[in-house]
Amino acid sequence: MLAMHSATQDRTRQILEDLEAVRENLLALSDDIWLSIDHNDQKALEEGVQFKRTYNEKTRGFDQLASELSAMIQQYTSVRLESEERSGEGDRERNERIVQELNREEPHSIDEDFTYRRPHGFILEGQGTTGITTWRRLFELVCQQLLRRTPDRFRALPDNADFVSSRGHRGFSRNSEELRSASEIGDGIFAEINLSANGLRDTLRRLLATFEIPAADLRLFLREDRDAARNRDGA
Repeated sequence: MLAMHSATQDRTRQILEDLEAVRENLLALSDDIWLSIDHNDQKALEEGVQFKRTYNEKTRGFDQLASELSAMIQQYTSVRLESEERSGEGDRERNERIVQELNREEPHSIDEDFTYRRPHGFILEGQGTTGITTWRRLFELVCQQLLRRTPDRFRALPDNADFVSSRGHRGFSRNSEELRSASEIGDGIFAEINLSANGLRDTLRRLLATFEIPAADLRLFLREDRDAARNRDGA
C-alpha cells in the first residue's frame, strides 16, 4: 500500500472519477451519433452502421484498458471509488439522515434523459444511497437492493425475455461470457453494464416493472444539483 498525502489522494480520486466519466461519455456520444443519422438515407445509414461497428470495437478496448488501469491504481494507492458510498440499509436512523440529505436536492425520475449527466445518489422504496460516482455503480447498487428484496424473482432474470434484445443480447446471465461487460450482482447472476446512462436507465425501467415497483418509488439525484445546493449553502 502506498502512503499518500491528502492532496494526492484527492487528485488520484479525481483522476479515477474522470476516467469513469470518459467511459460513460463515450457511450453517450455513440448514442448521440446514432440518433443523428438519417435512417431513411440508405447511404448515410450504411456509413453509420460501419462507424458504429468500428467505434464500438474501439470503445470496448478502451473500456477494458480503463477498467484495468482503475483497478491497478485503486489497489496500489488504496484510493477507492466506492469509499464515499453510504447506504441506509439495515439502519433506520442512518437511512433517515441520508434520505433527508438527498431530499434537499431536486429529485429526478427514471423517465428523464441522463446524457452527459452524472449521478451521486438514489432513493428506492424509501432506502437512500449516496456517494455514488457512476451510472454503472448506481445500476449495480439498485440491482443488489432488488436481489435482497425479492431473491427468487431476481435470480429468474436471465430467463426473462424482457431482458433479451431483438438481436439476442442479454441484460442478465448466469454466464459472464455471454455479456459484453459483466458485473456480478450476486447469487451467480451477472448484469450487462456496457451501456450508456440512458441504456442503463431503460433497463432500470424494465426492472421496476418486473418487480412491480412504481416508477415514482425510484428517485435519482445528480451531481450538478448537489454541487448547486452546496454553493447555495456556502459549503
